[in-house]
Amino acid sequence: MKILVIHGPNLNLLGRREPDIYGTRTLFELDTEISAHARAAGVEIDTFQSNHEGAIIDRIQAAGGVGVGAAQTADAIVINPGAYTHTSLAIADAIRGTGVPTVEVHLSDIHSRGGIRSRSLVADACVANIAGLGFESYLRGIDAAIEVLKS
Repeated sequence: MKILVIHGPNLNLLGRREPDIYGTRTLFELDTEISAHARAAGVEIDTFQSNHEGAIIDRIQAAGGVGVGAAQTADAIVINPGAYTHTSLAIADAIRGTGVPTVEVHLSDIHSRGGIRSRSLVADACVANIAGLGFESYLRGIDAAIEVLKS
């Protein structure tokens, strides 16, 4: 079982960006925790971070084996689309188009943030949505992806 974890824009700034919202731990620390959690669950993990919408879409499509002769590279995706959560129909369409079960995760509780940050255009394309638990959101997202793949 292989799960692709995608970190969207500005998540490379974890630990520096708005620590009152996102905490003081870094993306490297998050990826280390994700890898340990996956290893304990017997799952292979691939992590990817990009600030570019097109690169994220390309990675989602690659996970689904889109392209002539392309092989599927992931059984499931866990994605934190960052600010693209609120603006990107293209990411949602890529998820729908590949058919790869995808879990949306967020460090903060986007639903309580107000305004545009409280809605997700990606949510309906996903099999589960987990938000507001900090790093734990990712770990629960991995667990949810595993459960979906087992069923």
